[in-house]
Amino acid sequence: MNDELEYTLPDSPDTLTDDELEGDGDEMQALFEHHRVVADKGQTLMRIDKFLMEHLFNTSRNRLQKAAECGFIRVNDKPVKSNYRVKPFDVVTIVLDRPKYENEIIPEDIPIDVVYEDDDLLVINKPAGLVVHPGCGNYTGTLVNAIAWHLREDPNYDPNDPQVGLVHRIDKDTSGLLVVAKTPDAKTHLCRQFFEKTTKRQYNALVWGNVIDDKGRIEGNIARHPKDRMQMAVFAPESGVGKHAVTHYRVMERLGYVTWIECVLETGRTHQIRVHMKHIGHTLFNDERYGGNEILRGTQFSKYKQFINNCFECCPRQALHARTLGFVHPRTGKEMFFTSDVPADMCNLLERWRVYISGRNNEQATS
Repeated sequence: MNDELEYTLPDSPDTLTDDELEGDGDEMQALFEHHRVVADKGQTLMRIDKFLMEHLFNTSRNRLQKAAECGFIRVNDKPVKSNYRVKPFDVVTIVLDRPKYENEIIPEDIPIDVVYEDDDLLVINKPAGLVVHPGCGNYTGTLVNAIAWHLREDPNYDPNDPQVGLVHRIDKDTSGLLVVAKTPDAKTHLCRQFFEKTTKRQYNALVWGNVIDDKGRIEGNIARHPKDRMQMAVFAPESGVGKHAVTHYRVMERLGYVTWIECVLETGRTHQIRVHMKHIGHTLFNDERYGGNEILRGTQFSKYKQFINNCFECCPRQALHARTLGFVHPRTGKEMFFTSDVPADMCNLLERWRVYISGRNNEQATS
């Protein structure tokens, strides 16, 4: 697997985030050399894209031209365009804004649940615990590595090409459906649907507290928490801080100290459901990052504390599942709709709460 052109531009719109940490949009602080070729003394004048095609493997002229447009190809330490002609002794380098080990996607034999696949796309049901994309601390073992393995025999799919691959993302500990584009055209069409909010996405979640209203709408800009960079926070729409975000929710089942809800995303921001629900006082059950792994409702009796600890062990992650996904097929124009069953850990969690509430109600009825 070559590592020459595994570039992803800062703040690239090619992948839309969906309850997943986005980039901060900071300016590049440094450039890292990823490949170096020195033209020999007998080198004839040659366009740099053609020159690199002869020296690099598993890349395309189109990708080289895009790299040059972005200023990632340099000659004698100065950025050049793709029509630059290489001369004898020119030092040609490809430099990116990140160390190359952060971006190189290596195929790994990781089992994935593919619920649909054709020549243009595939839909995957991601399990909780699987990181979607390589990043700080998770350079291998991700869903993207698994997709690269699944499509390793497809000569047209380059896992390091930002024009294909994931269209949106979900958190490591969120389970559910994701769509992956196998061609640039498919990714363009699918990204446009997410951007224009024409996709259909429904999530199920268990949240702390009794959600009083049967349904509701949460609107609030989302940006990094000013004191904790690992969290997001909600700001007033008129504040000018953060990105506009809207979540719709509906109560599915009330279980005493917790509520089973359905959420529909109107936008797709970082940690949107998690931070919006906390904002209205209903943090997701066992959401460690936002304090949902503490007992936020209920009693202080030791029996209840033990019950909650057992629930945390039963579902050791935030109780959030991307259950449905709908979009228009980029080639056929046909409406596609997929549903994923609630995973076993969340089903077991729900059943525990049902048994608990039933037993508590029976005790109250007989007392």
